Amino acid sequence: HPPPVATSKEEQQRLLRNRPNQPQNPKVLKIAIIGAPNAGKSTLSNQLLGRKVFPVSKKVHTTRCKARGVVTHEDTQLIILDTPGLTNPIKAKRHNLNEAMLTDPWDSMKHADLVLVLVDVSDHWTRNSLSKEVLKCLSHFPHIPSVLVLNKVDILKKKFLLLEIVTDLTEGIVNGKKLEVKSAVKNPSNSSNKSPLQISQAQEGYGLDNSSDVKNAESSPVTEEAQGLKQYGPKDLRDMKGWPHFKEIFMVSALCGEEVNTLKQYLLMQAKPGPWKFHSEVLTSQLPQEICDNIIREKILEYLPLEVPYGVTQVTEMWEEGECGELLIVQNLLVPRKSHMRMLIGRGGKVISRIAQEAGLDLMNAFLCDVRLKLRVEVK
Repeated sequence: HPPPVATSKEEQQRLLRNRPNQPQNPKVLKIAIIGAPNAGKSTLSNQLLGRKVFPVSKKVHTTRCKARGVVTHEDTQLIILDTPGLTNPIKAKRHNLNEAMLTDPWDSMKHADLVLVLVDVSDHWTRNSLSKEVLKCLSHFPHIPSVLVLNKVDILKKKFLLLEIVTDLTEGIVNGKKLEVKSAVKNPSNSSNKSPLQISQAQEGYGLDNSSDVKNAESSPVTEEAQGLKQYGPKDLRDMKGWPHFKEIFMVSALCGEEVNTLKQYLLMQAKPGPWKFHSEVLTSQLPQEICDNIIREKILEYLPLEVPYGVTQVTEMWEEGECGELLIVQNLLVPRKSHMRMLIGRGGKVISRIAQEAGLDLMNAFLCDVRLKLRVEVK
């Protein structure tokens, strides 16, 4: 079972300062998870960790800063760099985001041994091409091995579309081999059911998994130029929909945890000999108050409309341990207008009560102790 997060700031800081307890032959892998906002990066990170420490919401830009998650399994440590969604300066200004939201994903890439590119296949507007920000990021770090992860495949009713999506997002090349795409689908109208698809794969055992009825087939080699890590300029990127240098492809449902373990096993196998970076009792680099703020903010994003939640300021008034070992938290939520205050409280206090209840349950999962959370709303 993954360790809980310490409830006191001092204890968490002590754990983070602790010298890692190295096993006999330690292995480590630093993983950057990048993708468009709302692709499911934090949901996937939480599933890999086995405990909820990163905020998750349907609204964009729930993750505001880069944070590390730590998976320790036997002699291997995976360090997950959960990053804000790759965005551009115009969108950043619209959502009142600080400059770190633009630079953090790039910083994470610099430190990564492997990058997971997450794509939401349920979004028919964006699923057939990688965003320009993602392509720009990959082209700046072509030496870092990258893996394509198609997320929310459970929502995609027409499974035959996965063929087209995979071909577009990889430019028809995976691990230096040309994809051989065959479909046994004769009648597309019936293809909402699982259909026997065949896509070639570079390595056996992983990647395009059988849960989506994607089978291994033989691969065709491509030219040396296609295999080489050529430099891509702005003009090249303009004409590209996908990235032709992915090592593997995985199809998962991060929310349900479907096929996440297959991905996790693959990541553990990619780890290289090297010293652990964290003590085995560390689950995240975040401090407990940061986790609390992020999870409460996640609920506010869920229950308030449009841009309203982005103007809420959080101030923690109390953080202490009760007589029976429970964690007592009181947080003030400051809003700019009375109308926002009415929305946040809700009729008969229903909205704010629901936020406190749901956030309290998530915090219990992170800290593995009883949590009593009280929220107050004020106009700032």
